[in-house]
Amino acid sequence: MEDKILLAHGSGGRLAHDLVEKSFVKTLANPLLARLDDSAVFEVSGRLAFTTDSYVVSPIFFPGGDIGKLAVCGTVNDLAMSGAKPLYLSLAFIIEEGLSLAELEQVVNSVRLAAGEAGV
Repeated sequence: MEDKILLAHGSGGRLAHDLVEKSFVKTLANPLLARLDDSAVFEVSGRLAFTTDSYVVSPIFFPGGDIGKLAVCGTVNDLAMSGAKPLYLSLAFIIEEGLSLAELEQVVNSVRLAAGEAGV
């Protein structure tokens, strides 16, 4: 695999599949994600609160965190402020061409750590 993100990684082809498996499935170690489906199905009882948010920050690494931690903490905070108990996290990445895979791995690992701390 290349050492930087290429436009071809977003094509839905082999590079995209390899990126998802090596950078997300492996690091996040989530059974719903590991299925590689386009959606996740899970059972809940009672009321459900759901939010989606997006974050853009430059630079992506800053004192005390990075965009991965910011995204998890911000989304979990939005749920908590509505009175909900965060259980799951929906996650989407828009990755610029040229980002190093090492930086992406660092961000995904930060997501994993922050999600673990938040229990999502």
